[in-house]
Amino acid sequence: MRNPSILSATSAAPAGVRPRVLARQPAASFDACQIGVVLRAVLFVEAVAAVAALFLASTLAEWLSLTAVVTGGALPATLLWLLAACGLKKPLGRLPSQAQYGAGVLLGALAGLYGCGLLRLTGVLGTAPWLASALAGALFAGVAVTALVLRARGRTPAATTARLEELQSRIRPHFLFNTLNSAIALVREEPAKAEAMLEDLSELFRQALADPGESVTLADEIGLAERYLAIEQVRFGERLRIRWDLDAAASDARLPPLLLQPLVENAVKHGVEPSPDGARVRIRTQRRGGMVVIEVVNSLPPLRWADAPLPRGHGIALANVRDRLRLLHDVQAQFSAGMDQKNYRVRIAIPASS
Repeated sequence: MRNPSILSATSAAPAGVRPRVLARQPAASFDACQIGVVLRAVLFVEAVAAVAALFLASTLAEWLSLTAVVTGGALPATLLWLLAACGLKKPLGRLPSQAQYGAGVLLGALAGLYGCGLLRLTGVLGTAPWLASALAGALFAGVAVTALVLRARGRTPAATTARLEELQSRIRPHFLFNTLNSAIALVREEPAKAEAMLEDLSELFRQALADPGESVTLADEIGLAERYLAIEQVRFGERLRIRWDLDAAASDARLPPLLLQPLVENAVKHGVEPSPDGARVRIRTQRRGGMVVIEVVNSLPPLRWADAPLPRGHGIALANVRDRLRLLHDVQAQFSAGMDQKNYRVRIAIPASS
């Protein structure tokens, strides 16, 4: 009965075909495949090397020389550990947590021996301290693994809090009642629209209550935003003018779940609702080299329509988006939001999936 062209841009699945379920992949307790992790690890090792050299150096020149020597072994060893931990991420994810800790420490000991071997081959060291190097590498790896595990665990409460807040905003009584009232009004005159509207509402709730994991594709988030805007299109009619500029090459980029829809909801709430003339909402995605850019732009209502100062949000949704992007992509994620002439623009840049 449903005709997707009437309302929703997302077509229904064919009869007899079950919706696709995202399979949960084995997860490693720690993840070294982040540029931010590499930068922090290198800075930490350099700081330790510089401080350690202070115990042996009596002059500035001697301190610089000792720091350079230690760096010559410690830095390659650190990079080797990071590369090995990243390359073995999937095999490590299949191991129990304690075994992952042990593997990380063992890789650190081997990396320490590698760094010591480099210094020995270059003739910098007369007698190679193999045991001390292995223990130093294991100690560094233990500290690094612990820090990465704590960071990974920190995602859970942050994601859960943001998830509950977004779920609460999505099932706000006025949004639910407005949707149901609009559907009731369409039942007799346009039953196909009413059915499509209720299906979109059902899909929104299904996605909100599902547990897709720590990330989903940009294509999934776009589909959810289309469902939401399809519902609001019935409510606002011509007042809501939507423009989609989607780049198919950006579809595989990974985002935290339920991230894009709150931004679209904010655009409708602050752009369309306050103005009798409505507003324009534009969602744009574009792949630029190794990055994917996502923009949500809405025109702002003229001040002449406001009997009182226009309500201002608390920025909770934007803060959640920023924090969750940082947890998933670390320093590789970029986020900005603010006025752009007569529009409000939210811009996100994230790594494109390889």
